[in-house]
Amino acid sequence: ILSLDGFADIFFHNQLASGVVPQITASIGPSAGGAVYSPAMTDFVIMVDKLATMFVTGPEVAKTVLGEEVSFDELGGAMSHGKNSGVAHFVAKNEYQCMDYVKTLLSYIPQNNTEEPPVIPNDDDPNRLDNNLITIVPENLLQPYDMKEIIHSVLDNHVFFEVHELFATNILVGFGRMNGRTVGVVANQPMVLAGALDIDSSNKAARFIRFCDCYNIPIVSFVDTPGYMP
Repeated sequence: ILSLDGFADIFFHNQLASGVVPQITASIGPSAGGAVYSPAMTDFVIMVDKLATMFVTGPEVAKTVLGEEVSFDELGGAMSHGKNSGVAHFVAKNEYQCMDYVKTLLSYIPQNNTEEPPVIPNDDDPNRLDNNLITIVPENLLQPYDMKEIIHSVLDNHVFFEVHELFATNILVGFGRMNGRTVGVVANQPMVLAGALDIDSSNKAARFIRFCDCYNIPIVSFVDTPGYMP
């Protein structure tokens, strides 16, 4: 009972901090049961491939109840949560890359909802022109193109820090800078499903927009979609 009460107390404080202080989870090893609820409630989850796992019940329970044999990695590994469930926003190759993701993420966001995002001056002229933008979008409406090329062209130093890169790839979300100021980017990706929206991509975009709204981050939208999937 005391352990369950402890979990509930953690979840309660997760909820209190939601939208007030950014919450980041670095998952570097196995976690199961009540320990996995808290990470799922945080704003960003970074999992290390082949090391991190998150599941409520393990493979033995799945085998007993469903009669299916799955490995720890298949059930709740980094790639499973990065590609399928969307619980993991980033999948790192190792612990060092995991910490790099955390540091990069912190460079874009404020410490709490009363602050503005950090401004980092750079040498990219905000008035520069990119003539390649004229030819990136094809004249043939049925021909796909990579929206990432446009995003990289518009942002400072062509740097786009993508979030949820592996999940719901028909929409792109992430952070960048314009004239040194943090912006959130939401964009359809014509290379996948012609940029059409479905449930996962809608949830992905909504979660990101909600975070940006909480932490005073302006959003730049790139729209090219035929609509919602039937």
